[in-house]
Amino acid sequence: MHIRKIIMAMMLLLIAVSCGDGFLDVKPKGVLLPEQLNNRKGVNALLIAAYSLVDGVGSGGTSWHGSADNWIYGSVASDDAYKGSTSGDQPEISFIETRKILPDNGHFRGKWRAVYDGVARCNDVLIALSKATDIPDAEKPLIAAEARFLRGHFHFEAKKMFKNVPYVDEKTYNPEDPNSTKLPNTEDIWPKIGEDLLFAYQQLPPRQTQKGRATKWAASALLAKAYLFQQKYTEAKPLLNEIMAQGGYILTERYADNFRAATNNNTESIFEVEHSVNDGAGGGENGNQGATLNYPYGGPTTCCGFFQPSQNLVNAFKTDVNGLPLLDNFNDADVTNDQGIESTSPFTPYAGTLDARLDWTVGRRGIPFLDHGDHPGKAYIRDQAYAGPYSPKKHLFYKSDIGSATFNSNPRLNANNYRMIRYSHVILWLAECEVELGGLERARELVNMIRTRALNPVGFVKKADGSNAANYKMGLYTAAWADPVMARKAVRFEERLEFGMEGHRFFDLVRWGIADLVLNAYYDKEKLKRTYLNGVSFEKGKHEYYPIPAQEILNSTKDGQATLKQNPNY
Repeated sequence: MHIRKIIMAMMLLLIAVSCGDGFLDVKPKGVLLPEQLNNRKGVNALLIAAYSLVDGVGSGGTSWHGSADNWIYGSVASDDAYKGSTSGDQPEISFIETRKILPDNGHFRGKWRAVYDGVARCNDVLIALSKATDIPDAEKPLIAAEARFLRGHFHFEAKKMFKNVPYVDEKTYNPEDPNSTKLPNTEDIWPKIGEDLLFAYQQLPPRQTQKGRATKWAASALLAKAYLFQQKYTEAKPLLNEIMAQGGYILTERYADNFRAATNNNTESIFEVEHSVNDGAGGGENGNQGATLNYPYGGPTTCCGFFQPSQNLVNAFKTDVNGLPLLDNFNDADVTNDQGIESTSPFTPYAGTLDARLDWTVGRRGIPFLDHGDHPGKAYIRDQAYAGPYSPKKHLFYKSDIGSATFNSNPRLNANNYRMIRYSHVILWLAECEVELGGLERARELVNMIRTRALNPVGFVKKADGSNAANYKMGLYTAAWADPVMARKAVRFEERLEFGMEGHRFFDLVRWGIADLVLNAYYDKEKLKRTYLNGVSFEKGKHEYYPIPAQEILNSTKDGQATLKQNPNY
Protein backbone atom coordinates (compact mmCIF):
# COMPACT_ATOMS: atom_id res chain seq x y z
CA MET A 1 0.00 0.00 0.00
CA HIS A 2 2.80 2.37 0.83
CA ILE A 3 4.43 1.82 -2.55
CA ARG A 4 1.11 2.30 -4.29
CA LYS A 5 0.60 5.64 -2.52
CA ILE A 6 4.04 6.80 -3.61
CA ILE A 7 3.37 5.86 -7.26
CA MET A 8 -0.04 7.57 -7.15
CA ALA A 9 1.51 10.74 -5.73
CA MET A 10 4.16 10.80 -8.46
CA MET A 11 1.49 10.39 -11.17
CA LEU A 12 -0.55 13.26 -9.72
CA LEU A 13 2.56 15.43 -9.67
CA LEU A 14 3.33 14.64 -13.31
CA ILE A 15 -0.24 15.45 -14.31
CA ALA A 16 -0.06 18.75 -12.46
CA VAL A 17 3.21 19.70 -14.16
CA SER A 18 2.00 18.63 -17.59
CA CYS A 19 -1.09 20.80 -17.31
CA GLY A 20 0.92 23.97 -16.66
CA ASP A 21 1.51 26.69 -19.25
CA GLY A 22 4.96 25.34 -20.05
CA PHE A 23 3.47 22.24 -21.61
CA LEU A 24 1.83 24.38 -24.27
CA ASP A 25 5.15 26.03 -25.19
CA VAL A 26 7.05 22.93 -26.21
CA LYS A 27 8.97 23.71 -29.43
CA PRO A 28 8.53 21.29 -32.35
CA LYS A 29 11.52 19.09 -33.04
CA GLY A 30 13.22 19.00 -36.45
CA VAL A 31 11.81 22.38 -37.43
CA LEU A 32 13.70 25.67 -37.74
CA LEU A 33 11.82 28.39 -35.91
CA PRO A 34 11.72 31.95 -37.33
CA GLU A 35 13.90 33.31 -34.57
CA GLN A 36 16.57 30.74 -35.40
CA LEU A 37 16.85 32.24 -38.91
CA ASN A 38 17.25 35.85 -37.84
CA ASN A 39 21.01 35.81 -38.32
CA ARG A 40 23.54 35.92 -41.14
CA LYS A 41 23.56 32.17 -41.75
CA GLY A 42 19.78 31.90 -41.58
CA VAL A 43 19.16 34.86 -43.88
CA ASN A 44 21.47 33.45 -46.52
CA ALA A 45 19.76 30.08 -46.25
CA LEU A 46 16.41 31.78 -46.82
CA LEU A 47 17.83 33.62 -49.82
CA ILE A 48 19.03 30.37 -51.35
CA ALA A 49 15.54 28.95 -50.77
CA ALA A 50 14.10 31.89 -52.73
CA TYR A 51 16.54 31.29 -55.58
CA SER A 52 15.59 27.63 -55.61
CA LEU A 53 12.11 28.53 -56.86
CA VAL A 54 13.34 30.48 -59.89
CA ASP A 55 13.06 27.23 -61.88
CA GLY A 56 9.36 27.11 -60.94
CA VAL A 57 9.67 23.70 -59.28
CA GLY A 58 9.30 22.93 -55.57
CA SER A 59 6.12 24.67 -54.44
CA GLY A 60 4.19 21.43 -54.17
CA GLY A 61 2.62 21.33 -57.63
CA THR A 62 3.45 19.28 -60.71
CA SER A 63 6.91 20.24 -61.98
CA TRP A 64 5.92 21.50 -65.42
CA HIS A 65 3.01 23.65 -64.16
CA GLY A 66 5.35 26.37 -62.94
CA SER A 67 8.35 25.71 -65.17
CA ALA A 68 10.52 28.82 -65.63
CA ASP A 69 10.75 28.33 -69.39
CA ASN A 70 6.95 28.75 -69.72
CA TRP A 71 6.89 26.16 -72.49
CA ILE A 72 3.14 25.71 -72.07
CA TYR A 73 2.00 29.30 -71.54
CA GLY A 74 4.53 31.02 -73.80
CA SER A 75 5.13 28.54 -76.64
CA VAL A 76 2.32 25.95 -76.87
CA ALA A 77 -0.19 28.77 -76.39
CA SER A 78 1.41 30.59 -79.34
CA ASP A 79 2.22 29.74 -82.94
CA ASP A 80 5.60 28.22 -82.00
CA ALA A 81 4.60 24.78 -80.77
CA TYR A 82 1.99 22.07 -80.42
CA LYS A 83 1.33 20.31 -77.15
CA GLY A 84 2.72 17.15 -78.74
CA SER A 85 2.54 13.56 -77.46
CA THR A 86 -0.95 12.09 -78.02
CA SER A 87 -4.42 13.59 -77.90
CA GLY A 88 -5.32 11.99 -74.59
CA ASP A 89 -2.12 12.77 -72.73
CA GLN A 90 -2.18 15.82 -70.41
CA PRO A 91 -5.50 17.14 -71.77
CA GLU A 92 -5.26 20.23 -69.57
CA ILE A 93 -2.44 21.44 -71.83
CA SER A 94 -4.62 20.74 -74.86
CA PHE A 95 -7.30 22.98 -73.37
CA ILE A 96 -4.77 25.81 -73.13
CA GLU A 97 -3.57 25.23 -76.70
CA THR A 98 -7.10 25.22 -78.11
CA ARG A 99 -8.36 28.15 -76.01
CA LYS A 100 -10.80 26.00 -74.03
CA ILE A 101 -9.51 27.83 -71.01
CA LEU A 102 -11.28 27.52 -67.67
CA PRO A 103 -10.30 28.83 -64.22
CA ASP A 104 -10.24 25.32 -62.73
CA ASN A 105 -7.42 24.15 -65.02
CA GLY A 106 -4.82 22.82 -62.58
CA HIS A 107 -1.91 24.22 -64.58
CA PHE A 108 -2.90 27.79 -63.74
CA ARG A 109 -3.03 27.07 -60.04
CA GLY A 110 0.34 25.35 -60.29
CA LYS A 111 1.91 28.44 -61.85
CA TRP A 112 0.21 30.74 -59.34
CA ARG A 113 1.51 28.67 -56.42
CA ALA A 114 5.03 28.62 -57.84
CA VAL A 115 5.30 32.40 -58.23
CA TYR A 116 3.59 33.36 -54.98
CA ASP A 117 5.55 30.78 -53.01
CA GLY A 118 8.59 32.51 -54.49
CA VAL A 119 7.25 35.89 -53.36
CA ALA A 120 6.73 34.52 -49.84
CA ARG A 121 10.29 33.23 -49.68
CA CYS A 122 11.63 36.62 -50.74
CA ASN A 123 9.59 38.28 -48.02
CA ASP A 124 10.92 35.76 -45.49
CA VAL A 125 14.42 36.94 -46.40
CA LEU A 126 13.56 40.61 -45.91
CA ILE A 127 11.78 40.01 -42.60
CA ALA A 128 14.66 37.96 -41.20
CA LEU A 129 17.17 40.50 -42.52
CA SER A 130 15.46 43.30 -40.60
CA LYS A 131 15.84 41.34 -37.36
CA ALA A 132 19.36 39.97 -37.80
CA THR A 133 22.04 41.70 -35.72
CA ASP A 134 25.18 39.91 -36.94
CA ILE A 135 25.11 41.05 -40.57
CA PRO A 136 27.47 43.94 -41.46
CA ASP A 137 25.67 47.11 -42.54
CA ALA A 138 27.48 47.06 -45.90
CA GLU A 139 26.12 43.59 -46.65
CA LYS A 140 22.47 44.23 -45.86
CA PRO A 141 21.61 46.27 -48.99
CA LEU A 142 23.10 43.55 -51.21
CA ILE A 143 21.01 40.84 -49.61
CA ALA A 144 17.91 43.02 -49.80
CA ALA A 145 18.64 43.76 -53.46
CA GLU A 146 18.86 40.08 -54.38
CA ALA A 147 15.63 39.35 -52.54
CA ARG A 148 13.87 42.27 -54.20
CA PHE A 149 15.18 41.29 -57.64
CA LEU A 150 13.66 37.84 -57.15
CA ARG A 151 10.44 39.31 -55.75
CA GLY A 152 10.22 41.57 -58.80
CA HIS A 153 10.79 38.57 -61.05
CA PHE A 154 8.09 36.45 -59.39
CA HIS A 155 5.55 39.27 -59.49
CA PHE A 156 6.50 39.92 -63.14
CA GLU A 157 5.71 36.28 -63.94
CA ALA A 158 2.34 36.61 -62.23
CA LYS A 159 1.58 39.91 -63.98
CA LYS A 160 2.31 38.71 -67.51
CA MET A 161 0.33 35.51 -66.91
CA PHE A 162 -2.74 36.79 -65.07
CA LYS A 163 -2.57 40.61 -65.38
CA ASN A 164 -4.80 41.42 -62.38
CA VAL A 165 -2.72 40.13 -59.49
CA PRO A 166 -1.92 41.26 -55.94
CA TYR A 167 1.47 42.58 -54.90
CA VAL A 168 2.68 41.17 -51.59
CA ASP A 169 5.63 42.77 -49.77
CA GLU A 170 7.32 42.13 -46.43
CA LYS A 171 5.27 44.86 -44.76
CA THR A 172 2.02 43.12 -45.68
CA TYR A 173 3.15 39.52 -45.38
CA ASN A 174 2.91 37.89 -41.95
CA PRO A 175 3.87 34.20 -42.02
CA GLU A 176 1.84 33.65 -38.83
CA ASP A 177 -1.34 35.17 -40.31
CA PRO A 178 -2.81 33.38 -43.37
CA ASN A 179 -5.12 36.34 -43.95
CA SER A 180 -2.21 38.75 -44.45
CA THR A 181 -1.84 37.76 -48.09
CA LYS A 182 -5.53 37.91 -48.89
CA LEU A 183 -5.23 41.13 -50.83
CA PRO A 184 -7.37 42.52 -53.65
CA ASN A 185 -6.09 42.29 -57.21
CA THR A 186 -7.56 45.57 -58.39
CA GLU A 187 -4.33 47.62 -58.32
CA ASP A 188 -1.86 47.76 -61.23
CA ILE A 189 1.33 46.36 -59.72
CA TRP A 190 3.75 47.48 -62.47
CA PRO A 191 4.99 50.44 -60.37
CA LYS A 192 5.83 48.19 -57.43
CA ILE A 193 7.58 45.67 -59.67
CA GLY A 194 9.56 48.61 -61.01
CA GLU A 195 10.48 49.76 -57.50
CA ASP A 196 11.88 46.33 -56.61
CA LEU A 197 13.91 46.06 -59.80
CA LEU A 198 15.17 49.65 -59.60
CA PHE A 199 16.39 49.04 -56.04
CA ALA A 200 18.15 45.88 -57.20
CA TYR A 201 19.72 47.73 -60.14
CA GLN A 202 21.04 50.45 -57.84
CA GLN A 203 22.47 48.13 -55.18
CA LEU A 204 23.72 44.98 -56.93
CA PRO A 205 27.27 44.56 -58.25
CA PRO A 206 27.92 44.16 -62.00
CA ARG A 207 29.15 40.60 -61.44
CA GLN A 208 28.70 37.96 -58.74
CA THR A 209 31.23 35.34 -57.71
CA GLN A 210 28.57 32.63 -57.59
CA LYS A 211 26.92 31.85 -60.90
CA GLY A 212 23.17 32.28 -60.97
CA ARG A 213 22.95 35.18 -58.54
CA ALA A 214 21.33 38.41 -59.65
CA THR A 215 23.53 41.27 -60.83
CA LYS A 216 23.14 44.95 -61.59
CA TRP A 217 22.77 44.15 -65.29
CA ALA A 218 20.23 41.38 -64.73
CA ALA A 219 18.12 43.82 -62.73
CA SER A 220 18.58 46.53 -65.36
CA ALA A 221 17.56 44.17 -68.17
CA LEU A 222 14.50 42.89 -66.31
CA LEU A 223 13.46 46.44 -65.46
CA ALA A 224 13.81 47.41 -69.12
CA LYS A 225 11.70 44.40 -70.06
CA ALA A 226 9.03 45.50 -67.58
CA TYR A 227 9.01 48.91 -69.28
CA LEU A 228 8.61 47.24 -72.68
CA PHE A 229 5.55 45.40 -71.40
CA GLN A 230 4.11 48.82 -70.59
CA GLN A 231 5.23 50.40 -73.91
CA LYS A 232 7.54 52.73 -71.96
CA TYR A 233 10.26 52.79 -74.61
CA THR A 234 11.78 56.08 -73.46
CA GLU A 235 12.40 54.61 -69.98
CA ALA A 236 13.71 51.28 -71.29
CA LYS A 237 16.16 52.65 -73.85
CA PRO A 238 18.82 54.17 -71.53
CA LEU A 239 18.92 51.02 -69.41
CA LEU A 240 19.53 48.86 -72.47
CA ASN A 241 22.08 51.29 -73.88
CA GLU A 242 23.96 51.20 -70.58
CA ILE A 243 24.11 47.40 -70.61
CA MET A 244 25.54 47.46 -74.12
CA ALA A 245 28.08 50.16 -73.27
CA GLN A 246 29.17 49.01 -69.82
CA GLY A 247 27.92 45.48 -69.20
CA GLY A 248 30.87 43.72 -70.80
CA TYR A 249 28.71 41.14 -72.59
CA ILE A 250 29.39 39.80 -76.08
CA LEU A 251 27.45 37.45 -78.32
CA THR A 252 28.91 33.98 -78.37
CA GLU A 253 30.42 32.99 -81.69
CA ARG A 254 28.11 30.00 -81.95
CA TYR A 255 24.37 30.48 -81.47
CA ALA A 256 24.17 26.91 -80.13
CA ASP A 257 26.38 27.76 -77.17
CA ASN A 258 23.27 29.21 -75.54
CA PHE A 259 21.73 25.76 -75.33
CA ARG A 260 24.33 23.40 -73.92
CA ALA A 261 25.38 22.51 -70.38
CA ALA A 262 29.07 22.73 -71.29
CA THR A 263 28.61 26.40 -72.19
CA ASN A 264 26.36 27.50 -69.31
CA ASN A 265 26.96 31.04 -68.02
CA ASN A 266 28.85 32.14 -71.11
CA THR A 267 29.77 35.64 -72.29
CA GLU A 268 26.22 36.26 -73.51
CA SER A 269 24.49 35.19 -70.30
CA ILE A 270 22.84 37.89 -68.19
CA PHE A 271 20.58 35.72 -66.02
CA GLU A 272 20.24 31.95 -66.14
CA VAL A 273 18.09 29.46 -64.29
CA GLU A 274 20.75 27.16 -62.88
CA HIS A 275 20.28 23.40 -63.23
CA SER A 276 22.55 20.75 -61.76
CA VAL A 277 22.69 16.97 -61.42
CA ASN A 278 24.55 14.36 -59.39
CA ASP A 279 24.89 17.02 -56.71
CA GLY A 280 23.60 15.06 -53.73
CA ALA A 281 19.91 15.53 -54.51
CA GLY A 282 18.69 11.95 -54.45
CA GLY A 283 16.18 12.18 -57.26
CA GLY A 284 18.00 14.62 -59.51
CA GLU A 285 15.58 17.32 -58.37
CA ASN A 286 17.77 20.18 -59.56
CA GLY A 287 17.99 18.97 -63.17
CA ASN A 288 15.37 20.93 -65.12
CA GLN A 289 12.30 19.04 -63.95
CA GLY A 290 10.07 21.58 -65.65
CA ALA A 291 11.01 20.18 -69.09
CA THR A 292 10.80 16.55 -68.10
CA LEU A 293 8.01 15.77 -70.61
CA ASN A 294 9.72 17.41 -73.56
CA TYR A 295 11.98 14.77 -75.08
CA PRO A 296 11.71 12.49 -78.10
CA TYR A 297 9.65 9.38 -77.48
CA GLY A 298 12.39 7.28 -79.04
CA GLY A 299 16.16 7.54 -79.41
CA PRO A 300 17.88 9.60 -76.69
CA THR A 301 14.99 8.99 -74.25
CA THR A 302 11.81 6.96 -74.02
CA CYS A 303 9.58 9.75 -72.74
CA CYS A 304 7.46 11.71 -73.33
CA GLY A 305 7.03 13.31 -76.75
CA PHE A 306 5.62 16.69 -75.69
CA PHE A 307 6.36 20.23 -76.91
CA GLN A 308 6.66 19.67 -80.65
CA PRO A 309 7.56 22.64 -82.90
CA SER A 310 4.82 23.85 -85.23
CA GLN A 311 5.04 23.86 -89.01
CA ASN A 312 4.42 27.59 -88.83
CA LEU A 313 7.58 28.09 -86.77
CA VAL A 314 9.63 25.94 -89.14
CA ASN A 315 8.34 27.91 -92.13
CA ALA A 316 9.41 31.17 -90.47
CA PHE A 317 13.07 30.18 -91.00
CA LYS A 318 12.83 30.25 -94.80
CA THR A 319 14.89 32.96 -96.49
CA ASP A 320 14.71 34.82 -99.80
CA VAL A 321 17.36 35.21 -102.53
CA ASN A 322 19.19 37.72 -100.33
CA GLY A 323 19.08 35.48 -97.28
CA LEU A 324 16.49 37.65 -95.54
CA PRO A 325 13.31 36.47 -93.78
CA LEU A 326 10.05 36.27 -95.71
CA LEU A 327 8.25 38.70 -93.45
CA ASP A 328 4.86 38.56 -95.14
CA ASN A 329 4.63 35.27 -97.01
CA PHE A 330 6.78 32.82 -95.04
CA ASN A 331 3.79 30.56 -94.40
CA ASP A 332 2.51 30.35 -97.98
CA ALA A 333 4.33 27.06 -98.58
CA ASP A 334 5.70 24.52 -96.14
CA VAL A 335 9.26 23.46 -95.55
CA THR A 336 9.29 19.83 -96.69
CA ASN A 337 8.61 17.41 -93.84
CA ASP A 338 8.29 13.65 -93.40
CA GLN A 339 4.71 13.62 -92.17
CA GLY A 340 3.35 10.09 -92.67
CA ILE A 341 6.66 8.67 -93.93
CA GLU A 342 8.17 5.74 -92.07
CA SER A 343 11.73 6.14 -90.82
CA THR A 344 12.68 3.14 -92.96
CA SER A 345 11.40 4.80 -96.14
CA PRO A 346 13.39 7.30 -98.25
CA PHE A 347 13.03 11.00 -97.53
CA THR A 348 14.72 14.06 -99.00
CA PRO A 349 14.90 17.11 -96.70
CA TYR A 350 13.90 20.58 -97.86
CA ALA A 351 16.32 21.95 -100.46
CA GLY A 352 15.32 25.63 -100.24
CA THR A 353 17.28 28.30 -98.42
CA LEU A 354 16.99 28.47 -94.64
CA ASP A 355 18.15 30.41 -91.61
CA ALA A 356 20.68 28.17 -89.83
CA ARG A 357 19.07 28.81 -86.44
CA LEU A 358 16.26 26.48 -87.50
CA ASP A 359 18.33 23.37 -86.96
CA TRP A 360 19.43 24.41 -83.47
CA THR A 361 15.78 25.06 -82.60
CA VAL A 362 13.95 22.15 -84.23
CA GLY A 363 14.74 18.48 -84.69
CA ARG A 364 13.75 17.39 -88.20
CA ARG A 365 14.24 14.32 -90.36
CA GLY A 366 17.67 13.86 -91.91
CA ILE A 367 19.40 16.65 -89.94
CA PRO A 368 21.91 15.91 -87.13
CA PHE A 369 20.14 15.91 -83.79
CA LEU A 370 22.99 17.33 -81.73
CA ASP A 371 25.46 14.42 -81.48
CA HIS A 372 22.80 11.70 -81.32
CA GLY A 373 23.00 11.07 -85.07
CA ASP A 374 20.59 12.22 -87.76
CA HIS A 375 17.00 12.73 -86.64
CA PRO A 376 15.19 9.66 -88.01
CA GLY A 377 11.79 11.28 -88.24
CA LYS A 378 8.80 9.18 -87.27
CA ALA A 379 10.82 6.87 -85.00
CA TYR A 380 11.36 9.82 -82.63
CA ILE A 381 7.72 10.99 -82.70
CA ARG A 382 4.99 9.57 -80.50
CA ASP A 383 2.07 10.38 -82.82
CA GLN A 384 2.94 12.17 -86.09
CA ALA A 385 -0.66 12.30 -87.25
CA TYR A 386 -1.65 14.20 -84.13
CA ALA A 387 1.27 16.52 -83.42
CA GLY A 388 3.43 16.67 -86.50
CA PRO A 389 6.92 15.50 -87.46
CA TYR A 390 9.24 17.74 -85.41
CA SER A 391 11.08 17.48 -82.08
CA PRO A 392 12.18 20.19 -79.62
CA LYS A 393 15.92 20.65 -79.30
CA LYS A 394 17.22 23.61 -77.31
CA HIS A 395 16.92 22.06 -73.83
CA LEU A 396 18.13 18.61 -74.90
CA PHE A 397 21.29 17.01 -73.56
CA TYR A 398 24.17 15.94 -75.79
CA LYS A 399 25.09 12.27 -75.98
CA SER A 400 28.62 13.20 -74.92
CA ASP A 401 27.19 14.86 -71.80
CA ILE A 402 25.50 11.72 -70.50
CA GLY A 403 26.81 10.95 -67.04
CA SER A 404 28.57 14.26 -66.51
CA ALA A 405 25.71 16.69 -67.19
CA THR A 406 22.77 14.29 -66.87
CA PHE A 407 21.29 12.59 -63.81
CA ASN A 408 22.70 9.10 -63.53
CA SER A 409 19.36 7.31 -63.72
CA ASN A 410 17.37 9.73 -65.90
CA PRO A 411 19.10 11.86 -68.58
CA ARG A 412 15.97 13.98 -68.99
CA LEU A 413 17.07 15.58 -65.72
CA ASN A 414 20.12 17.46 -66.87
CA ALA A 415 22.32 20.47 -66.20
CA ASN A 416 21.54 22.47 -69.34
CA ASN A 417 20.57 25.87 -67.90
CA TYR A 418 17.63 27.91 -69.13
CA ARG A 419 18.92 31.26 -70.35
CA MET A 420 16.20 33.58 -69.10
CA ILE A 421 17.93 36.79 -70.18
CA ARG A 422 20.88 36.93 -72.55
CA TYR A 423 22.65 39.68 -74.42
CA SER A 424 20.72 39.03 -77.62
CA HIS A 425 17.54 39.93 -75.70
CA VAL A 426 19.05 43.28 -74.78
CA ILE A 427 20.10 43.99 -78.38
CA LEU A 428 16.68 43.23 -79.85
CA TRP A 429 14.78 44.98 -77.05
CA LEU A 430 16.86 48.06 -77.79
CA ALA A 431 16.00 47.67 -81.48
CA GLU A 432 12.33 47.71 -80.47
CA CYS A 433 12.85 50.96 -78.59
CA GLU A 434 14.67 52.53 -81.52
CA VAL A 435 11.84 51.66 -83.91
CA GLU A 436 9.21 53.15 -81.62
CA LEU A 437 11.31 56.28 -80.92
CA GLY A 438 12.30 56.94 -84.53
CA GLY A 439 15.82 55.49 -84.64
CA LEU A 440 15.19 53.17 -87.59
CA GLU A 441 18.78 53.01 -88.82
CA ARG A 442 20.05 52.19 -85.34
CA ALA A 443 17.40 49.46 -85.15
CA ARG A 444 18.68 48.01 -88.44
CA GLU A 445 22.24 48.03 -87.09
CA LEU A 446 21.14 46.18 -83.96
CA VAL A 447 19.20 43.52 -85.89
CA ASN A 448 22.21 43.03 -88.14
CA MET A 449 24.35 42.36 -85.06
CA ILE A 450 22.14 39.37 -84.31
CA ARG A 451 22.09 38.24 -87.93
CA THR A 452 25.88 38.55 -88.26
CA ARG A 453 26.32 35.95 -85.54
CA ALA A 454 23.62 33.72 -87.06
CA LEU A 455 25.15 33.72 -90.55
CA ASN A 456 28.63 32.75 -89.35
CA PRO A 457 29.28 29.28 -90.89
CA VAL A 458 31.21 28.28 -87.78
CA GLY A 459 27.85 28.02 -86.02
CA PHE A 460 26.00 26.01 -88.67
CA VAL A 461 24.79 22.48 -88.04
CA LYS A 462 27.18 20.18 -89.89
CA LYS A 463 26.98 16.69 -91.31
CA ALA A 464 29.53 14.05 -90.37
CA ASP A 465 31.69 15.03 -93.35
CA GLY A 466 31.81 18.69 -92.24
CA SER A 467 29.41 20.02 -94.87
CA ASN A 468 26.39 22.12 -93.99
CA ALA A 469 23.41 20.04 -92.90
CA ALA A 470 21.01 22.09 -95.06
CA ASN A 471 20.96 24.92 -97.59
CA TYR A 472 21.71 27.74 -95.19
CA LYS A 473 21.59 31.22 -96.67
CA MET A 474 21.35 34.36 -94.56
CA GLY A 475 22.07 37.97 -95.25
CA LEU A 476 22.05 41.37 -93.62
CA TYR A 477 19.56 44.18 -94.07
CA THR A 478 21.60 46.44 -96.36
CA ALA A 479 18.93 48.87 -97.56
CA ALA A 480 18.15 51.79 -95.26
CA TRP A 481 15.09 51.43 -93.05
CA ALA A 482 12.76 54.34 -93.71
CA ASP A 483 9.38 52.69 -93.05
CA PRO A 484 8.58 52.16 -89.34
CA VAL A 485 5.93 49.54 -90.17
CA MET A 486 8.44 47.40 -92.04
CA ALA A 487 11.14 48.00 -89.40
CA ARG A 488 8.81 47.00 -86.60
CA LYS A 489 7.88 43.83 -88.46
CA ALA A 490 11.54 42.96 -89.09
CA VAL A 491 12.55 43.42 -85.45
CA ARG A 492 9.67 41.33 -84.17
CA PHE A 493 10.34 38.62 -86.74
CA GLU A 494 13.98 38.52 -85.67
CA GLU A 495 12.91 38.00 -82.07
CA ARG A 496 10.85 35.02 -83.11
CA LEU A 497 13.78 33.46 -84.98
CA GLU A 498 16.28 34.14 -82.20
CA PHE A 499 14.11 32.95 -79.30
CA GLY A 500 11.91 30.26 -80.87
CA MET A 501 10.76 27.53 -78.47
CA GLU A 502 12.05 29.50 -75.45
CA GLY A 503 8.68 30.38 -73.90
CA HIS A 504 8.53 34.08 -74.88
CA ARG A 505 6.43 34.14 -78.03
CA PHE A 506 2.88 34.36 -76.63
CA PHE A 507 3.80 37.07 -74.14
CA ASP A 508 5.53 39.04 -76.90
CA LEU A 509 2.45 38.87 -79.12
CA VAL A 510 0.31 40.12 -76.25
CA ARG A 511 2.57 43.05 -75.33
CA TRP A 512 2.77 44.02 -79.02
CA GLY A 513 -1.03 44.02 -79.17
CA ILE A 514 -1.21 41.64 -82.13
CA ALA A 515 -1.99 38.29 -80.48
CA ASP A 516 -5.49 38.06 -81.96
CA LEU A 517 -4.36 38.84 -85.51
CA VAL A 518 -1.35 36.52 -85.52
CA LEU A 519 -2.94 33.59 -83.73
CA ASN A 520 -6.23 33.61 -85.63
CA ALA A 521 -4.25 33.58 -88.90
CA TYR A 522 -2.22 30.70 -87.47
CA TYR A 523 -5.30 28.67 -86.56
CA ASP A 524 -6.85 29.31 -89.96
CA LYS A 525 -3.87 27.70 -91.71
CA GLU A 526 -2.87 25.11 -89.13
CA LYS A 527 -6.33 23.56 -88.87
CA LEU A 528 -5.63 21.96 -92.24
CA LYS A 529 -2.67 20.13 -90.67
CA ARG A 530 -3.74 19.68 -87.04
CA THR A 531 -7.44 18.91 -87.17
CA TYR A 532 -7.88 19.52 -83.45
CA LEU A 533 -7.28 23.23 -84.18
CA ASN A 534 -10.37 23.37 -86.37
CA GLY A 535 -12.80 25.89 -84.87
CA VAL A 536 -10.24 27.37 -82.48
CA SER A 537 -10.14 31.16 -82.21
CA PHE A 538 -8.44 33.79 -80.09
CA GLU A 539 -10.91 36.12 -78.39
CA LYS A 540 -9.55 39.65 -78.13
CA GLY A 541 -10.11 41.14 -74.69
CA LYS A 542 -10.09 37.73 -73.02
CA HIS A 543 -7.35 35.39 -74.15
CA GLU A 544 -4.47 37.85 -73.70
CA TYR A 545 -4.36 36.69 -70.08
CA TYR A 546 -5.11 33.50 -68.23
CA PRO A 547 -7.89 33.25 -65.64
CA ILE A 548 -7.23 33.70 -61.94
CA PRO A 549 -7.25 30.10 -60.62
CA ALA A 550 -10.67 29.25 -59.20
CA GLN A 551 -9.19 27.66 -56.09
CA GLU A 552 -7.14 30.76 -55.37
CA ILE A 553 -10.26 32.94 -55.53
CA LEU A 554 -11.87 30.58 -53.03
CA ASN A 555 -8.76 30.63 -50.86
CA SER A 556 -8.82 34.43 -50.82
CA THR A 557 -12.08 34.52 -48.87
CA LYS A 558 -11.87 36.90 -45.91
CA ASP A 559 -14.79 37.87 -43.72
CA GLY A 560 -17.05 35.91 -46.04
CA GLN A 561 -15.91 37.69 -49.23
CA ALA A 562 -13.33 36.71 -51.84
CA THR A 563 -10.65 39.38 -52.15
CA LEU A 564 -9.56 38.21 -55.62
CA LYS A 565 -11.76 39.00 -58.61
CA GLN A 566 -11.77 36.97 -61.83
CA ASN A 567 -10.34 38.38 -65.05
CA PRO A 568 -12.79 39.69 -67.67
CA ASN A 569 -14.85 37.18 -69.67
CA TYR A 570 -13.89 34.11 -67.63
